[in-house]
Amino acid sequence: MPTIDLTGKVAVVTGSGRGLGLAYAHALAAHGASVVVNDVDEAVAEAAVKSIAEAGGTAVAEVVPVGTSEAADRLVGRAVEEFGRLDVLVTNAGILRDRVLWKMTDDDFDAVVTTHLKGTFTCARAAAVRMREQGGGGTLILVGSPAGQRGNFGQTNYAAAKAGIAAMARTWSMELGRAGITVNAIVPVAATAMTETIPAFAPYVEALKNGEPFPAFLRQGEGFGTPEDCAGLVAFLASEAARGITGQAIGIGGDKVALWSHPQEIRTAYADGGWSAEALADAFSTSVGAEPQSVGIPAPKFPEA
Repeated sequence: MPTIDLTGKVAVVTGSGRGLGLAYAHALAAHGASVVVNDVDEAVAEAAVKSIAEAGGTAVAEVVPVGTSEAADRLVGRAVEEFGRLDVLVTNAGILRDRVLWKMTDDDFDAVVTTHLKGTFTCARAAAVRMREQGGGGTLILVGSPAGQRGNFGQTNYAAAKAGIAAMARTWSMELGRAGITVNAIVPVAATAMTETIPAFAPYVEALKNGEPFPAFLRQGEGFGTPEDCAGLVAFLASEAARGITGQAIGIGGDKVALWSHPQEIRTAYADGGWSAEALADAFSTSVGAEPQSVGIPAPKFPEA
């Protein structure tokens, strides 16, 4: 089994004061990287830095809400100012404003898209500029979601942003390949402030807080675990062991790791001269539309009582 050594590498992890982001920051630091922790709450960010230092790692905090170019420049600049370079960017920062379509306001939509989608874009752009200037390649790890892969009720803004993030990973893997910069999306599933509100998982998350581990059917069947269960993937993708992996969407959670497929045509049909509306009405359900694709995140399957 190879040793994952990130000694000498410098990473920025957005939204890393708590939850998944904190787990990513800890994993990177534990494998030797110096980390810029980011959060909008100074006390939370400083507590995260302290916890990394107490574990033997190296970290500093940069308190700024991601989304703007100015925020992205501050994060990259802090990495260079403190540690002299930037090798790894993890775009984890996110918020939720869940509402069904007819109740979602412009502010609900804009806030989520600004943090997730634009925040990923601005931070990745700033990181790519720096990595290309300094040479030697680099790593962009963009945080997606099952909602972005399959859609999710009440999450127009969040699902759209996360789907865009997966698309950007594929695009940037092509654009940055010559510079030796890998770009992948990860699709984590874990007990966080975002997921603990899901009624089906709530009892198990509460039990976890009381020291009870998740049962095997959750960790394996559902691929649902702790933030720490997702962190190994980030450390791996940041390492030289993953240099040949780029443009992928990789799921992680509990005991499960998975490779998500890219959207692709699954059935085709042809008509001489093209398809009229009438021809489509006549043939669609028995040709390309014979097996419609499902939508939404599958409901958890719990063992019978």
